[in-house]
Amino acid sequence: MRLGTAIVLLALGAILTFALRVDVSGVDLQVVGWILMIAGALGVVLELAVWGPRQRRVTHTDSHGDPAAGAPARRSTTEETY
Repeated sequence: MRLGTAIVLLALGAILTFALRVDVSGVDLQVVGWILMIAGALGVVLELAVWGPRQRRVTHTDSHGDPAAGAPARRSTTEETY
């Protein structure tokens, strides 16, 4: 679950729990709202705590040079984001 989906679940659950006053036979909308809010909160926690701090490394290699002078020159650049 991505962060946007978790926030949508939180908002939808809050609407069902606190703002909606409709009686539907066989379904308690307040309980459904609480369940959606719990699922959304769990999604936010998992996204930020587990998948948020992963390290990303990107390596770019450029080749250029004069072919008549011999082997081409190479340059590697590594970018790390946290």
